[in-house]
Amino acid sequence: MGLRVTYLSKCFLVALGLVFYCEFLIYYIVLLQCWWPQLDPNKADNTINLRQNEQPVRALLLADTHLLGSRKGHWFDKLRREWQMYRAFQTAMGIHNPDIVFVLVGPYCTAFFSAGDLFDEGLWCSEKEFAYYVNRFNDLFRVPAGSQMFVVVGNHDVGFHYGISPYLHERFSSAFDAQSVRLVSVKGNHFVLVNSMAMEGDGCFLCRPAELQLQKISRRLKCTNGVGRCDRGMDLTQYSRPILLQHFPMYRESDAECSEPDQAPKDEKTQKFRERWECVSKESSEQLLDILKPRLIVTGHTHHGCHRTHREDIHEWTLPSFSWRNKDNPSFMLAVFTPNNYAVSKCAMPRESTVIWLYMFGGALLFFWIMLTYRRLCRHTRWFKTN
Repeated sequence: MGLRVTYLSKCFLVALGLVFYCEFLIYYIVLLQCWWPQLDPNKADNTINLRQNEQPVRALLLADTHLLGSRKGHWFDKLRREWQMYRAFQTAMGIHNPDIVFVLVGPYCTAFFSAGDLFDEGLWCSEKEFAYYVNRFNDLFRVPAGSQMFVVVGNHDVGFHYGISPYLHERFSSAFDAQSVRLVSVKGNHFVLVNSMAMEGDGCFLCRPAELQLQKISRRLKCTNGVGRCDRGMDLTQYSRPILLQHFPMYRESDAECSEPDQAPKDEKTQKFRERWECVSKESSEQLLDILKPRLIVTGHTHHGCHRTHREDIHEWTLPSFSWRNKDNPSFMLAVFTPNNYAVSKCAMPRESTVIWLYMFGGALLFFWIMLTYRRLCRHTRWFKTN
């Protein structure tokens, strides 16, 4: 009896060790392999004077968390994906400890400074379910004291342009303080958060106010830079070219020119993008570039990574989905900003296929070990009875 108890205990501990590695330890092993990027002095804008002893801002950016809802998600799939995102995010926060977190969202029920689509069913869920989504999101992606989180709305959170109602817009905006256009200034770095669905240019209840707010932000930036009229209270403490954050990518025909490790599969890369569906329109892209003159653009929505350059010096990074349900090899971005410089790097997360392979390989080894040990135990028991 004692041998059998010892045998079962060993089996349980080995199985528990396999689960502990695949569901906890692997996140530390993978995420410890990336760190904050280093600023390159040769890329600094020497026309911008920095304030003395100003420290860089460290930001973590992610997109498309797509928390599953009650309609499309199986309970185990929901549990699995939420655990993976919780474990990856909290591990990243513990290792990297950023100053600010941006979630570009856009699913059916929530978002954070991610590039939109926090929820997968935010567009259709009831008031009660939406409140549950908000609480669940805040639990999964809570940040420690000293860090700030900002969210950009996505199409899954409130709908595409044609389907957005004032009620859905106000509900999400109130829950996450996510206006259609928002200026966030941190240590002289200016982040402009834009609702992509408000960039239709058709004078809708979202579009016209968004355009006016963009113009106002542009005037404030010019005022701070000593250009144009400067009314009382308009100027900012430090001028710098802004960082544009939105859910939809800027206009591009497809992902054909993307060459990131987390890029779209080959059969998807050549599929043509529809303006206002897979990307903002060409007209709106030019308008954003003209009004804001950003130094960096970060977007989401496509669930795949991409890097492009606009007008020679404006880099756009499209972040892949943070959920393993949408991507075998998800990743997020670490960025360091000063008013006259910035550096970015991608952080790969554990591959879903790797975790599955580990379970299969470890489970097979455990099975053969159990069978071998069981046969030895049976022979030992028979010998003991006959003697």
